[in-house]
Amino acid sequence: MSAMEFNVYCDESCHLEYDKQPVMALGAVWCLKDSVPRISDGIRELKAKHGISRGLEAKWTKVSPAKLEFYLDLISYFFANDSLNARVLVVPDKSILDHDSYNQDHNTWYYKMYYDMLKGLFFDRESRYNIYVDAKDTQGGNRIRTLHEILCRSEYDFDHRVIKKIQEIRSHEVEIMQIVDLLVGAFVYANRPIELQQSAAKRSVVEMIESLSHRSLSRSTSRNERKLNVLVWKPGKGDRTWQ
Repeated sequence: MSAMEFNVYCDESCHLEYDKQPVMALGAVWCLKDSVPRISDGIRELKAKHGISRGLEAKWTKVSPAKLEFYLDLISYFFANDSLNARVLVVPDKSILDHDSYNQDHNTWYYKMYYDMLKGLFFDRESRYNIYVDAKDTQGGNRIRTLHEILCRSEYDFDHRVIKKIQEIRSHEVEIMQIVDLLVGAFVYANRPIELQQSAAKRSVVEMIESLSHRSLSRSTSRNERKLNVLVWKPGKGDRTWQ
């Protein structure tokens, strides 16, 4: 029997140290590699249904009253598709971080958060995992090499047999990455003060996720939750990790 191979698509929002945005989130959506073409076709069919060009990127920042039904359908598609699972790590207020006390800088902490978000996902040592991250800037190459080494070292995967690769991709070229963007954006939005949640359309997307997951987006799920696993991370709470 051949090993199962999974694709893991990752994105982030408000992760920079001085972006004046207190809430940060990292997220991943994963599925069997063989399922990717079918899932991508399903998302394209949703776009066609709502009169959206196949090449137009679905993004949280584009959620608006005019396109609300499409985004609600996209969320429904994620929850209805048993091939798709997601994991989100939320940092409610990164402005209170005290990196000096932990002898680290923001970049080191960022990699720790990425590890916390992904660890436990590599549940089967006989399976293979390809990780794809949204390309952000010119420093991406160094970032993903460092992340790959950290993950493999932490999982004792020294020959990169389990975690085969981490690769940058352009989110507008990959349909599943657009679901990650939507989920991560919704979690950041839902964890902002209520007075900053002025978009009725975006609130509708948040409420749809809460309704289908039966949970608030500002609370952690159990460690064993499979469909949409959430950790609301707080400094000094080292035991609040997935495993």
